[in-house]
Amino acid sequence: MSAAELLALVCCDLGAIVRGRSLPASELGERLAAGVGWVPANHALTPLGPLAEPNPFGACGDLRLLPDPATHVRVGAGAHDGPGGALELILCDIVETDGQPWECCPRRFLRDALRELAEEAGVSVLVAFEHEFQLLGDSPAALPFSLDAMRALPSFAAELMGALAEAGVEPELFFSEFAPHQFEIPVAPAEGLAGADRSIVLKEVVRELARRHSQRASFAPLLDPAGPGNGLHIHLSLLDRDGAPALYDDARPGCLSELGGSFAAGILAHARALTALTAPSPCSAARLVPHRWSAGAICLAQGNREALLRIPPLLSLAGADPAGQLRLEYRGADACANPHLALGGVVRAGLDGVRTGLKTPPILHGEIPLPGEGLPASLQDSLIALEQDEVARGWMPGLLHDAYLSVKRAELAAVAGLEELEVCRRYGAVY
Repeated sequence: MSAAELLALVCCDLGAIVRGRSLPASELGERLAAGVGWVPANHALTPLGPLAEPNPFGACGDLRLLPDPATHVRVGAGAHDGPGGALELILCDIVETDGQPWECCPRRFLRDALRELAEEAGVSVLVAFEHEFQLLGDSPAALPFSLDAMRALPSFAAELMGALAEAGVEPELFFSEFAPHQFEIPVAPAEGLAGADRSIVLKEVVRELARRHSQRASFAPLLDPAGPGNGLHIHLSLLDRDGAPALYDDARPGCLSELGGSFAAGILAHARALTALTAPSPCSAARLVPHRWSAGAICLAQGNREALLRIPPLLSLAGADPAGQLRLEYRGADACANPHLALGGVVRAGLDGVRTGLKTPPILHGEIPLPGEGLPASLQDSLIALEQDEVARGWMPGLLHDAYLSVKRAELAAVAGLEELEVCRRYGAVY
């Protein structure tokens, strides 16, 4: 009997877990228009397993996972890759049974934010999600940033870069990072929704290639409270209606345009509430403190990696165009965040700064200590900040807001009373 090649129709849920249904790949054509069945209560599943209770869905209702053909990914299996065959998936919108958008669909949340930004500010978003991850194993760790670390698994890096290219992720670099067995893969920017989709695909391809090499990859924010963590840096630039860079103005401080300054100011104004969407696990906040090279202060800096919002350096080598390079780097996220919700929140925060005409915040230079307020010290504090920020509280439709808070509060309840190391261990096993 020959085995059927399976294709997964998937979505990324409120806890950033990819879930879905699989079908024979040969049947995709007949599923494109109607998708497959889904259940509202699936959006109340927590990353640690159980359903959040209470949740706003209960046992009623039916939905569809409607595939987006533009997200079709297939990473072939080599002869030595072991059981499981190719990795093939399509990201889906979650819709009502009549095809209307479901108000709790994360892709819809991001689409709406991008549409509002285009309509009100006349700009679109290019974005790249820059992930760090660790390979879990007992072998001694090589030195940080070393060639030895990159060569520890001789074929892993080359095969992974090839698989990511095959998946359409456009990887740019592969290098070792500071933590043991930690690596980072910057990717080329893409249009807003496609950029967030790439974040999901990258994680699943990394996990797949690690599995094929009898390894396990973890993107968890902290595996060890005393050690470095795994960050997710969101690099974004804005383009005007003609496709020209909208962040650059060489006559202004930091070469940041007036619109870009207002956008950055909005992100900082809602920074504490944003962490409920961008750093949303019980072990996330411990990484976002000074001296962890993450986000030690709510401020805008040119170059300094301790700032929540950073303007990376502009290169003049090889005649590079500075206008096309200028971007904002949001450093307060991790892989526990659903990328559609995280980017949607950042976009809505920036748009609020543009709407209200906020002035460009001070652009700080030099080393720490940086002035400015710190980020929330816990997930509980982040959820309180979200509730107390009237603008941010209105970003989500009511049902999505209630479901999201239900899931996050269930996570907090599940780890209440545990030592920090045990919390990190549990999330390290999930992410």
